[in-house]
Amino acid sequence: MYPDMKKHLIVVGGGAAGFFCAVNAARLNPSLRVTLLEKSNKLLSKVKISGGGRCNVTHACFEIADMMKKYPRGTHFLKKTFHQFFTTDTIRWFEERGVSLKTEPDGRMFPVTDTSQTIIDCLMREVNINHVQILMNAEVKAFKQEDGRFRVGLSDLRLLDSDYICIACGGYHKSLMFEWIRVSGHTIEEPVPSLFTFNIPNHPLTRLMGISVADAQVKICGSKLSERGPILITHWGLSGPAVLRLSAWGARELAVSGWQFAIAINWLPGLSEINLKEKFQELRIETASQKIINKNAFDLPQRLWQFLCQQTGIAENMRWGDLPSGIQNLLIRNLLHYELQVNGKTTFKEEFVTAGGIHLNEIDANTMQSKIVPGLFFAGEIMNVDGITGGFNFQHAWTTGWIAANAIAQSI
Repeated sequence: MYPDMKKHLIVVGGGAAGFFCAVNAARLNPSLRVTLLEKSNKLLSKVKISGGGRCNVTHACFEIADMMKKYPRGTHFLKKTFHQFFTTDTIRWFEERGVSLKTEPDGRMFPVTDTSQTIIDCLMREVNINHVQILMNAEVKAFKQEDGRFRVGLSDLRLLDSDYICIACGGYHKSLMFEWIRVSGHTIEEPVPSLFTFNIPNHPLTRLMGISVADAQVKICGSKLSERGPILITHWGLSGPAVLRLSAWGARELAVSGWQFAIAINWLPGLSEINLKEKFQELRIETASQKIINKNAFDLPQRLWQFLCQQTGIAENMRWGDLPSGIQNLLIRNLLHYELQVNGKTTFKEEFVTAGGIHLNEIDANTMQSKIVPGLFFAGEIMNVDGITGGFNFQHAWTTGWIAANAIAQSI
């Protein structure tokens, strides 16, 4: 089917980065033969489930300096990659193929169809148009380079030959899983989980599951780690954007603690302690006869307000005019600094991300080519780069997939 003279690229991994590398390499150089290997029987599985099945393609952030702040690891590396293929390029790439994106108030970008199938269909069309061969259930177990060409060994003992390899198989959660790459001479930054929720087992707060607070601040006690934004109370603990971002920035530190740590929640981050004392003084005077537990003056969910009052020891019939100063001070503390002990983590749906991977000083940011093995390229999460939630990890996948594709296409 393919003339012997055709150069051959094998892309390892049927996710966002792998697909983007494969279809762009084939498109940019039609004389290149491209084979994409997927170890499972599913393609683009993270694309399918991302954003609740809508696919958070990228983020409406158009300044590289601002974008870099969304990645706990790899910022210096990303500064070089984003200059080559950025959010504007991603939006244009999909629009040129009939996929329009829309921006939500928080900056996340989705296809206007609100379904990830639109992105999957687009990428699959590109596979067909550019004659990319896909092999399913094709897990790579080893590869070696001899005389400038690669021999790739699969788990079913098949052997494939290629001139280039792009490894885009996503992040591994165990160091041992990197062994087939490590033997090529690459250094692996120890993988640890990122983007996870906080478990607070058996705490009465979990009885409020389903309640969300649009603006709260969560701080890891004893550290500088703090995030502000929406939080969600779940039946196992805490989730929501602020918690997920905090888990990303603290991924390594929290892994060292064995995911046992204390947090403090500020339910009213827009108010200082002085502001709150003044507000309480007003409430004592203006609503003296009203029951405290019924009068929620802070726009908090009513059940959460009642819970915090109960935690403070405020009786159901206590009125604002009768609030003792000691109880008032404790309520203020619970509103601004409610401490909880976290005991473990839970993967956020299936949108988990791994911090760790191929050491970045071993990869040329201008081409994604290995500095150790010529002809070997990397794209996506397999590298020691990860972003917070909001479309940033997909942008890294598109960027690095395109750079690797472009470099390979131009090298022939």
